[in-house]
Amino acid sequence: MYITCLDLEGVLVPEIWIAFSEATGIPELKKTTRDEPDYDKLMKYRIEILKEHGLGLKEIQDTIAKIDPLPGAREFLDKLRAFGQVVIISDTFSQFAGPLMEKLGMPTIFCNELVVAENGEITGYKMRCDKSKLTTVKALQSCGFDTIAAGDSFNDLGMIQASKAGFLFRTTEQIKKDYPQYEAFEEYDDFYNALVNAQK
Repeated sequence: MYITCLDLEGVLVPEIWIAFSEATGIPELKKTTRDEPDYDKLMKYRIEILKEHGLGLKEIQDTIAKIDPLPGAREFLDKLRAFGQVVIISDTFSQFAGPLMEKLGMPTIFCNELVVAENGEITGYKMRCDKSKLTTVKALQSCGFDTIAAGDSFNDLGMIQASKAGFLFRTTEQIKKDYPQYEAFEEYDDFYNALVNAQK
């Protein structure tokens, strides 16, 4: 039996930190896992910028409330879930993901947790497990599932490489160039067909 494992941001919804960067006018917050492969370094950088500007969880959640899934994402996901099992594996946080999951029809998501002070300041984060995307895919495989994985960033490559089939979706030109062995897609119809064909 197959489980399709998808990244969230950049694949199904816009990048949350980019949207927040644009809402606040803080360009430094535009940096994502497409730019910085070291997630711990990236999150410490983000938390420091939030602290400098006196911004906390509420301000980010206010921005998230205005974010809609990428055009066609809900329909793509509904169609894919009707075909087989789908799990979203993301390095985002439960405090961010909730409203977005509602807009996507409440798919299953595995993500992380922010550490938030009583005043709403984000003081840290807790990863669900080490190398969360790769570890999750390997755990599913240990239960007897074959996995197919897809994403757009450096932090998706581990689960893509470990899966029976892997794909890139709306990724950067550099990642396409560095990983030519993985088919890269820009449109949901082509992406859906590739994911389904990989299970035959």
